[in-house]
Order: sequence, then structure tokens, then C-alpha cells
Amino acid sequence: TNDDLFLKVVANNFKFAFVVVVLQTSLSLLFATFLLKNTKTTIFLRVVYFFPTILSSVSVGLIWLFLYNPNYGLINATAKSIGIMNEPGINWLGDGRYALYAIAITQVWFHTGQMVVIYVAGLQQIPAELYEAAEVDGASRWQQFKNITWPMALPTTAVVVAYTTIQSFRAFDLVYAMTQGGPNNTTSILTTMIFQTAFNEFRFGYAASQSIIMVVMIFLITGLQKRI
Repeated sequence: TNDDLFLKVVANNFKFAFVVVVLQTSLSLLFATFLLKNTKTTIFLRVVYFFPTILSSVSVGLIWLFLYNPNYGLINATAKSIGIMNEPGINWLGDGRYALYAIAITQVWFHTGQMVVIYVAGLQQIPAELYEAAEVDGASRWQQFKNITWPMALPTTAVVVAYTTIQSFRAFDLVYAMTQGGPNNTTSILTTMIFQTAFNEFRFGYAASQSIIMVVMIFLITGLQKRI
């Protein structure tokens, strides 16, 4: 508690986890609702969305390093070409205001497909008769989602949120491949700090203490999520 850097890193991890959990859960549920039926097209799209998950974290980090490059990256180039960004562009990973959120977007792209598959499996367990009855009663698609899909998907959502939270706290490979915790520790999370404390500073006891704190935090957060 007297280590300002440790407190900063904990705050980074909570911000990172919040962005990833909200975006990844929302997008995976949205995609799953459109990919629910077992047609050739939906099965193909599930494979496409799941594909990033089978890549290594370092590979994903290198791909997005190219996309985020301020000079020749696809994101800046596209934004400039359509007139929504001026020269010299945004240094996504070199500017502390954007770097953590840029990595969070990469994490969402990396694992959303995995959560889509989990949601599809959960949503396919909802009885079709409920939707048929709702259509007879004149319920809109939004009303069907709000009153049938979302309540019935809550057990699956609990699994997705818990798993996504754990992923967000152990996203060492991706963060280290993209920024190594920089600039000025604005993207450092608990796993990268533990690594640096142990293997750069050789303070193994303090790194072990940080690891225990991280495990306890994950345990408490996922327990609270389950209760909610």
C-alpha cells in the first residue's frame, strides 16, 4: 500500500478489465444472437470469429502493432484517408492517454470469438416455444431479447464475465508483446509488474506477494460477480 507504482498498476488493471469485460461480453452476445441458427453461413462466421483465439498472444500483439503504427499503420491510414484524422495521426501505443485502451481493444478482438461460441451453446438451450409464443403475442425482436433471451442467458453470461475477468488479469503476453508496460507504466498490469519485479529487479519475495494479492483480487471479484 506504500508502493505508488503498485497502486497505479492495480488501477490500470481494473480499467483494462472493465473495458474488456463490458465490450467483450456485449459484442459476443450480440454476435451470438445473429449466429444462433445452424446454417452454412452462420457456421462459417463462427469459425471466422473464433479464428483469432487459436493464434498466440505474441502473434496477435505483432499484428496489432502494425495496425496501430502511427506512421504506416492501417488504422491511422484509414482514418486519414476518410478525413477524420489529421497528420501526423495518433500514436496509439506511445501516448499514455490511449495505450491501455488500445490494448484492451486488441484483447477484445482476440477473445470475443471464443465467448461467441459459449453464448451460442447457451442460447441454443432456450426453448423455441418461448419465442413462438412471444411472436403470437406480437412481441418485437427487442422485447423478445429483453424478456426471453437476456434472462435465460444470465447463467451463460456469468460464465463469460468470470472467464473474461480472469483473462483480463492474466493478459501478460499481449501487453508485454505490444508495450512491455510502457509508456511510463501506463499499460502495466499486475502480471507485467510481477514479471518485472521478479526477473528485472530480482525481488522474488515482493513478486510473490504481488502474485498472492492478484489471486485474492480475482477470487473476490469473480465471487462478487457470481453473487450479483
